[in-house]
Amino acid sequence: MTNAEIIELAHSNLINTYGCMPIAFARGHGAYLYDADGNRYLDFFSGLAVTSLGHGHPRVVRAIKEQAEKLTHACNVFHTEPMARLAARIGRAFGDGRVFFANSGAEANEAALKLARRWGHGNGGRFEFISTLGSFHGRTFGTLSATGQEKYHLGFQPLVPGFKLVPYDDVRAVESAIDDKTCAIMVEPIQGEGGVVTPRPDYLGRLRELCDRAKILLIVDEVQTGMGRTGRLFGYQHAGIKPDIITLAKALGGGVPIGAMVAKAELASALAPGTHGSTFGGNPIACAAALAVFDALEEDGVVANAAEVGGYLIGRLREIAKSCPNVREVRGAGMIIGVVLNHEVKPVVEACFSERLVVNGTADYVLRLLPPLVLTRAEADAGLAIIERALHNAAPGSS
Repeated sequence: MTNAEIIELAHSNLINTYGCMPIAFARGHGAYLYDADGNRYLDFFSGLAVTSLGHGHPRVVRAIKEQAEKLTHACNVFHTEPMARLAARIGRAFGDGRVFFANSGAEANEAALKLARRWGHGNGGRFEFISTLGSFHGRTFGTLSATGQEKYHLGFQPLVPGFKLVPYDDVRAVESAIDDKTCAIMVEPIQGEGGVVTPRPDYLGRLRELCDRAKILLIVDEVQTGMGRTGRLFGYQHAGIKPDIITLAKALGGGVPIGAMVAKAELASALAPGTHGSTFGGNPIACAAALAVFDALEEDGVVANAAEVGGYLIGRLREIAKSCPNVREVRGAGMIIGVVLNHEVKPVVEACFSERLVVNGTADYVLRLLPPLVLTRAEADAGLAIIERALHNAAPGSS
């Protein structure tokens, strides 16, 4: 099928929740995507931080093929080797962690909220959460209630009660919001959907200290920042702390849907048999793919590359910004990067697409870059050249 044929078929049958670009991708290889008409695009978006090893990574492809030939699904009241091995891998990476598998970031965050509330009921009847303005935690009613962006709430009120929202990177605001009903604080190491907002270096550390003093839980949402995106395996590791609960998804499966909630062992026991579940959680194919992702991250130098090439991208973008008065700031870590503009981001995104570079705009004014963690320096330079032209040519008043 051609681009036009796929787009027409999709628009005739899908609910229009995404406002899709007029492109139908048919295949990918490494840092490149190819549409149904054969056009090649350099991918600086990675399917929203999902295909972190690029497209068609041989480790992931091989793992999926081999597992599909053995077992595609078994009810998770039974054990499978891929699920057991992946739980052990994630638990070790977190440090004596216990894992609950789901299918998405929203599901992982929902599990974290349920675990924290279940723990709270056994510790003084605590049930309220504190999360931050500008945050994004998912689209279920629970995770939507934790999300600090009103545009996602509109038309879905009333939301789930028991959530307080405070400014991001403001420890005093969090401290003022804590009372005897608070069971947990939920926070992102970097606010991705909120505009690649990076907090002060001591933010997570001070939240950890605050949680310890108040005897409440710290939940860190690593759905977008986890699995090497920031130049460390998990984003919270930059702060030298350990949360009580973290959540993973997106890049965990290298393109296959999988999510995980990881909790300290002593806390995880609050969820007993029958208290929570997910039919497809721990699917053998998804777990096999995630094990291959771990292999690549730990054995192929992928995380180090994310730090090195990501740092190069940020440095070059800051140089470019000096000659672009429409750029207010470049921020981020590793390969989660935001270019903050003085005007709406849409024209820049469209200009990049016109030169076949896949990027994304978020928070109205932020060009968000989420390249594959295996991006080479040459591929980085090719993308930067397009971005530089787009920033100059798409600025208001440019001709």
